[in-house]
Amino acid sequence: MCDSGNVTKLLSDDMTGNRHQRFIVKLSSGKTLLVAHNIDIAPKVSSLTEGSFIKFCGEYESNAKGGVVHWTHHDPHNRHVNGWIEYNGHKYE
Repeated sequence: MCDSGNVTKLLSDDMTGNRHQRFIVKLSSGKTLLVAHNIDIAPKVSSLTEGSFIKFCGEYESNAKGGVVHWTHHDPHNRHVNGWIEYNGHKYE
């Protein structure tokens, strides 16, 4: 899934197992998604704030709260399509 939207909420980083930067994005459709960006593989998105506009590509999984997007980074084992997050002129992959 590739899309864009505004960050509506910054969540604490998940530090269990593979570490993930987590935040909620609201798409132009009004749908909200959790983005779980693996910061053990890709750099953390720096200076991200609520209200920030981002573009992203990753693997989407539906859930009762709207869904989650993960694999927003390169795959070091080449088993997944490489994803990314673009923010403030920088691509995090």
